[in-house]
Amino acid sequence: MKKVIIAIGIFSTIAFATMAQTATSPVAKGNAGSATVMSKDDSANFKFEVDEVNFGTITQGDTVHRVFNFTNTGGQPLIITEAHGSCGCTQPKFAKDPIKKGEKSTIDVTFNSTGKMGIQDKTITISSNAKGGQKVLHLKGTVEAPKTPATTPAAPAPATPAPVKK
Repeated sequence: MKKVIIAIGIFSTIAFATMAQTATSPVAKGNAGSATVMSKDDSANFKFEVDEVNFGTITQGDTVHRVFNFTNTGGQPLIITEAHGSCGCTQPKFAKDPIKKGEKSTIDVTFNSTGKMGIQDKTITISSNAKGGQKVLHLKGTVEAPKTPATTPAAPAPATPAPVKK
Protein backbone atom coordinates (compact mmCIF):
# COMPACT_ATOMS: atom_id res chain seq x y z
CA MET A 1 0.00 0.00 0.00
CA LYS A 2 2.87 2.31 0.84
CA LYS A 3 4.39 1.70 -2.61
CA VAL A 4 1.10 2.59 -4.32
CA ILE A 5 0.84 5.88 -2.41
CA ILE A 6 4.46 6.75 -3.22
CA ALA A 7 3.92 5.87 -6.90
CA ILE A 8 0.79 8.08 -7.05
CA GLY A 9 2.71 10.92 -5.40
CA ILE A 10 5.57 10.65 -7.90
CA PHE A 11 3.16 10.42 -10.84
CA SER A 12 1.22 13.49 -9.61
CA THR A 13 4.42 15.50 -9.22
CA ILE A 14 5.56 14.60 -12.75
CA ALA A 15 2.12 15.38 -14.19
CA PHE A 16 1.94 18.82 -12.52
CA ALA A 17 5.52 19.63 -13.51
CA THR A 18 4.78 18.70 -17.13
CA MET A 19 1.65 20.85 -17.28
CA ALA A 20 3.57 23.81 -15.87
CA GLN A 21 5.94 23.70 -18.86
CA THR A 22 3.87 25.84 -21.25
CA ALA A 23 5.39 27.87 -24.04
CA THR A 24 5.46 31.59 -23.46
CA SER A 25 4.60 34.07 -26.14
CA PRO A 26 7.18 36.62 -27.17
CA VAL A 27 6.55 39.97 -25.53
CA ALA A 28 7.16 43.24 -27.31
CA LYS A 29 8.45 46.20 -25.36
CA GLY A 30 5.68 48.65 -24.65
CA ASN A 31 5.18 51.46 -22.16
CA ALA A 32 6.83 51.05 -18.78
CA GLY A 33 4.79 48.66 -16.68
CA SER A 34 2.83 47.24 -19.61
CA ALA A 35 3.55 44.61 -22.24
CA THR A 36 1.96 43.66 -25.52
CA VAL A 37 1.80 40.00 -26.42
CA MET A 38 2.58 39.32 -30.09
CA SER A 39 0.67 36.52 -31.72
CA LYS A 40 2.55 33.84 -33.65
CA ASP A 41 0.70 34.99 -36.79
CA ASP A 42 2.48 38.34 -36.55
CA SER A 43 5.92 36.93 -37.50
CA ALA A 44 7.56 37.50 -40.89
CA ASN A 45 6.51 35.23 -43.73
CA PHE A 46 7.39 34.52 -47.38
CA LYS A 47 4.81 34.50 -50.16
CA PHE A 48 6.58 33.47 -53.37
CA GLU A 49 4.93 33.97 -56.75
CA VAL A 50 6.39 30.55 -57.68
CA ASP A 51 8.77 28.32 -55.76
CA GLU A 52 9.78 26.23 -58.77
CA VAL A 53 11.15 27.49 -62.09
CA ASN A 54 11.79 25.33 -65.15
CA PHE A 55 14.52 26.77 -67.38
CA GLY A 56 13.76 24.33 -70.20
CA THR A 57 16.51 22.69 -72.25
CA ILE A 58 19.96 24.23 -72.49
CA THR A 59 23.34 23.19 -73.88
CA GLN A 60 26.05 22.04 -71.50
CA GLY A 61 28.23 25.00 -70.56
CA ASP A 62 25.38 27.55 -70.75
CA THR A 63 24.56 29.74 -67.76
CA VAL A 64 20.95 30.36 -66.71
CA HIS A 65 19.74 33.28 -64.60
CA ARG A 66 16.28 33.21 -63.00
CA VAL A 67 14.53 35.42 -60.44
CA PHE A 68 12.19 34.25 -57.66
CA ASN A 69 9.84 37.09 -56.60
CA PHE A 70 8.31 37.17 -53.13
CA THR A 71 6.43 39.40 -50.69
CA ASN A 72 6.74 39.60 -46.90
CA THR A 73 3.15 38.80 -45.90
CA GLY A 74 3.94 38.71 -42.18
CA GLY A 75 3.67 41.47 -39.62
CA GLN A 76 7.39 41.76 -38.83
CA PRO A 77 10.39 42.62 -41.03
CA LEU A 78 11.71 39.57 -42.88
CA ILE A 79 15.44 38.97 -42.46
CA ILE A 80 17.17 36.47 -44.74
CA THR A 81 20.24 35.17 -42.98
CA GLU A 82 21.48 32.73 -45.63
CA ALA A 83 20.68 31.35 -49.08
CA HIS A 84 22.67 28.54 -50.62
CA GLY A 85 22.40 26.26 -53.63
CA SER A 86 22.49 22.48 -53.55
CA CYS A 87 25.87 22.56 -55.30
CA GLY A 88 28.53 25.06 -56.34
CA CYS A 89 26.91 25.40 -59.77
CA THR A 90 23.87 27.18 -58.27
CA GLN A 91 24.52 30.63 -56.79
CA PRO A 92 21.70 32.65 -55.15
CA LYS A 93 21.83 36.38 -54.35
CA PHE A 94 19.42 38.04 -51.91
CA ALA A 95 18.73 41.32 -50.14
CA LYS A 96 20.76 41.73 -46.96
CA ASP A 97 18.47 44.46 -45.57
CA PRO A 98 15.25 43.58 -43.73
CA ILE A 99 12.18 43.37 -45.98
CA LYS A 100 9.34 45.26 -44.33
CA LYS A 101 5.76 44.05 -44.03
CA GLY A 102 4.13 44.10 -47.48
CA GLU A 103 7.43 44.78 -49.32
CA LYS A 104 8.50 42.77 -52.34
CA SER A 105 11.98 41.44 -53.00
CA THR A 106 13.77 38.80 -55.05
CA ILE A 107 16.15 35.86 -54.85
CA ASP A 108 18.35 35.93 -57.98
CA VAL A 109 19.72 32.52 -58.94
CA THR A 110 22.46 31.70 -61.45
CA PHE A 111 23.01 28.11 -62.61
CA ASN A 112 26.19 27.16 -64.49
CA SER A 113 25.67 23.95 -66.46
CA THR A 114 29.35 23.23 -67.08
CA GLY A 115 29.93 19.55 -66.34
CA LYS A 116 26.21 18.85 -65.92
CA MET A 117 24.15 16.53 -68.11
CA GLY A 118 20.54 15.36 -68.26
CA ILE A 119 17.63 16.35 -66.03
CA GLN A 120 18.58 18.84 -63.30
CA ASP A 121 16.71 19.79 -60.11
CA LYS A 122 18.80 22.27 -58.16
CA THR A 123 17.53 23.49 -54.81
CA ILE A 124 18.05 26.83 -53.13
CA THR A 125 17.59 26.75 -49.35
CA ILE A 126 16.73 30.07 -47.71
CA SER A 127 17.18 30.54 -43.96
CA SER A 128 15.31 33.43 -42.35
CA ASN A 129 13.16 34.55 -39.45
CA ALA A 130 10.01 33.59 -41.40
CA LYS A 131 7.48 31.06 -40.16
CA GLY A 132 8.96 27.61 -40.60
CA GLY A 133 12.51 29.00 -40.70
CA GLN A 134 13.68 27.59 -44.03
CA LYS A 135 12.20 27.76 -47.51
CA VAL A 136 13.35 25.57 -50.42
CA LEU A 137 13.11 26.74 -54.03
CA HIS A 138 13.67 24.56 -57.11
CA LEU A 139 15.40 25.37 -60.39
CA LYS A 140 14.72 22.59 -62.91
CA GLY A 141 15.57 21.84 -66.50
CA THR A 142 17.51 19.64 -68.87
CA VAL A 143 21.13 19.99 -69.97
CA GLU A 144 22.07 18.52 -73.35
CA ALA A 145 25.51 17.69 -74.70
CA PRO A 146 27.03 20.37 -76.88
CA LYS A 147 26.46 19.81 -80.56
CA THR A 148 29.61 18.84 -82.40
CA PRO A 149 30.23 20.77 -85.61
CA ALA A 150 29.75 18.79 -88.80
CA THR A 151 33.08 17.69 -90.19
CA THR A 152 33.89 18.35 -93.81
CA PRO A 153 36.19 16.04 -95.69
CA ALA A 154 39.73 17.30 -95.68
CA ALA A 155 40.98 18.71 -98.94
CA PRO A 156 43.75 16.69 -100.50
CA ALA A 157 47.23 17.94 -99.73
CA PRO A 158 48.79 19.89 -102.55
CA ALA A 159 51.13 17.82 -104.65
CA THR A 160 54.77 18.48 -104.00
CA PRO A 161 56.73 19.31 -107.13
CA ALA A 162 59.31 16.81 -108.27
CA PRO A 163 62.87 17.83 -107.59
CA VAL A 164 64.47 19.68 -110.46
CA LYS A 165 67.63 18.15 -111.98
CA LYS A 166 70.52 20.42 -112.69
